[in-house]
Order: sequence, then C-alpha cells, then structure tokens
Amino acid sequence: MGIVAGLDSSAEYTSIVVCDTDTGAVVKQGHAEHPGDRDDPQSWLISLGKAASGGQLADVQAIGVSAQQQGLLALDGQGAPVAPALLGNDQRVQPAAADLVEALGGRAAWAQAVGTVPQAAHPVAKLRWLAREQPEAAARVAEVMQPHDWLVWQLLGRPARRATDRGDASGTGYWSAATEGYRPDLVELALGHQAALPEVLGPAEAAGQTPEGLLISAGTGQTMAAAFGLGVGPGDAVISLGATGSVCAVHHEALTDPTGTITSYADATGLHLPVVRTLNATRVLRGTAELLNTDLAGIDELAAQSTAGASGLVLLPYLEGEQTPQLPHTAGSLHGLRRESMKPEFLARAAVEGMLCGLADALDVLRGRGVQVRRVFLLGQAAGLSTVRTAAPGLLGTQVVVPEPADYTALGAARQAAWALAGGGQPPRWPAASCQVFEAGEEMALGQAVRQQYVTVREQTYPGAFSV
Repeated sequence: MGIVAGLDSSAEYTSIVVCDTDTGAVVKQGHAEHPGDRDDPQSWLISLGKAASGGQLADVQAIGVSAQQQGLLALDGQGAPVAPALLGNDQRVQPAAADLVEALGGRAAWAQAVGTVPQAAHPVAKLRWLAREQPEAAARVAEVMQPHDWLVWQLLGRPARRATDRGDASGTGYWSAATEGYRPDLVELALGHQAALPEVLGPAEAAGQTPEGLLISAGTGQTMAAAFGLGVGPGDAVISLGATGSVCAVHHEALTDPTGTITSYADATGLHLPVVRTLNATRVLRGTAELLNTDLAGIDELAAQSTAGASGLVLLPYLEGEQTPQLPHTAGSLHGLRRESMKPEFLARAAVEGMLCGLADALDVLRGRGVQVRRVFLLGQAAGLSTVRTAAPGLLGTQVVVPEPADYTALGAARQAAWALAGGGQPPRWPAASCQVFEAGEEMALGQAVRQQYVTVREQTYPGAFSV
C-alpha cells in the first residue's frame, strides 16, 4: 500500500486529494484560493502551500499535478517571467491567432502541421501576441512553459530538465498529437526566434523527485486529468456544462481539422481526446432565468411543467455568437411562437432543449469523424437539473451518466502519480466514478423528433452553416 496526492491548480484555487494507491480511496483533502492576481504564478504557489498546510502531504510518496490549460509562461534565461502569464481563452489574442493562420498559409496548412488551427487559447497565438504587443519582453524569452509544467518545475526545485506531458503539449499549437513531436519552426514563426521547450513525457513517466525524495509524475492539463479521474475510455464522451460547453471523447487516433472546430488533444493514457466547444451552455439557462425572474432551480421546475417539444418553441441558443457552428457574430433566436406557447414553462423547456441540442450538434461533429459514442458523462451544475438529465438521452441519442460530485481532476492527477510510482505497466484499477444512469427508453423517438425540429429550424435560419 502507498499514499499519493493529486494537485489541481485552476485559475482561481488549488485543490489537493490524497489517495490510497491500491483502492483510490480519498484519505485527506485540502483547498485554498489563489491570494493574488490570476496571472501571477507566485500566487499559484502560495495557494498550493496553503492547501497543503494541514499536513496533507505527510507520508505521501508521489504527487501528480494538473493545472489550467493553455496558459503561457514566457521565461528569460534565468527562468523568470518576462511578463505576467497569459491565461486561457484571452480574447485579446484572437487577432494574433488569425494572423498566424495566414502566416503559415491557411487553415489546411495548420491542420497538416499540428492537427488544429490556432485560436486565442493556444500558446502559439499568445507568443505571436507577445511579439506584437510587447516586443521588448518577447525578445528576452528563452523558454516557454504552461502552468502545469511550471508548477512541476517548481516542486522539483527548478532543475535543468523541464518536462510536460502529451496532454498539455497537444494544446500548444506547436506540438502534433499525430506525430508526437514539436514543430519548433512554428514557435519561431510566432515569436520571431527560437525558445526552449519542455521534454514531453509518456503517461506513466516521472518528471523527477523533489529535494525531499517525493516522486513527481508527468502531470497533465485539467481536461485530461478529469477524464482519467472519471475512468472514461473508448466509447465514452464527456460533456461539460459550464457557461460555455465542451464535448470530448476518447479516440484511438488524433483528428486533423482544417475548420478549427475540433481541437485534438492527447489524453493521459496514451490515447487521444478530441474536443469540440460551444460558446453557449449553462449561460442559456441563466439568461432565461433572468428573463423569467428566477434561478436555475426555477427553470428546472418550470421546464418540468412542459411536455417535450415546448409546445413548438425552438430556441437557437447562440446568445454569445457561436463557434459550433461557426457563427461568431450571430445572436440567439426563438421560433414557433404562438399565443398558446407564450408561457414561462414553454420558454424554460425550450432553453433546456436548445442548450442540449447545441451540444448534440457538437457531439455529432465527433461522430461524423468516426468517434464511437456509447454513453455520455454529463458534468457541471446544470447536470444536476432533473429536466436536463431526463431530456439529455433522447436529444443526445445515447445513454447519459451523471457522476456523483467529486474532484475528478485532482483524482486523475493522483491516479497518474500512483501509476508513475508503480513504475508503469497498466494504470491502477481504481473504482469507476459513482454515477446515476439515464436511459431514453421509449422516449428516444420523441427526443429525436424534438432534435429534428431543432435541426430544421437551424438549417432554415442559417442554411449550410453546419455540416458534419
């Protein structure tokens, strides 16, 4: 028996879970907010220390690190940041991403090079932005890391060896999940000169040992760690219901996509994790709740008073524009209004169905590329709403499972640490997440009829905007 820890550093906080290596049982936990600015890496370290301050790491033999994805830490020759970290989907970077697309010769050229097209989130686009907006800082860049890479490096005592993993590397825009190799020329294209890149480790490899002798595993990004913590495998998809939505699935190969709709990540097990995102998910329900002077629970209660199909109302949920389909400058729209359908319960139901149909569109992008989907894991606060749970199987066309609340990202990092501690082989067989299972059963046909009505309205409103 051994004890391992999983560390999850998000944009706002650090969570730690300590697990038994044999059973995966959580024996201790810790949590702390970042005390400073989100783009200050020292704030991440301070919250890590606070999260572990109750003795959480006593007797731990190995640590796995997961962290917010696609942030950029540009460091000088002494390992100091040349500027604050650039995090997540920083929309300031979008013009630089578009500029990079043209610089290489278009979307198809990028898809061939690294399997994806630069977006604001990609570190390669952030390097381009830095070169354009802060050229003096950019000129001092000697190496680049992402948040998980940097945290691992700090835990190890800042050794000469810098490391990352396949998962985080696959989101940079200068590492190909298909060839499993860097494209340093794309770093130079973006930054104007070469910069050192961390070594990409395999799923069960260790990054090294701390000065105290703790093993540190390769680590990974939050999406990959959460999938590993949930125990998903081929045939499984995961839909995350944040303000925006994401749909990912385990697949046996990397997918190239010149449209930019699919981002083909590598996962934490040696397979692949293609992702399709929507700009509108739970924000659709929250916006409808504000309109009806209620909250998410109120929307759920109202929607339960309506039958499937919302008395003919169809909501195209593009409240913030949309990227799946690619309609960045459009707006949401409500169709099928009749006197008898102008009731709160029908609007609430249309919001639930519109949100899920938008995510079904994203799921169909993956299905259209040969990704098998036998069940869908539904995550996020909105997954707790009864009308979302019961409508999802019919609208998504598959079994839906809703995991019990747990810190799956930190659990995935801990499971990776246990794998590295064991020296490789197969991943530790920890129990699968406890889930509630929802089947469409006899309501599958009804759900698919509602989905078809949505598709018909979408195609009439935006002809040819969506194809899979």
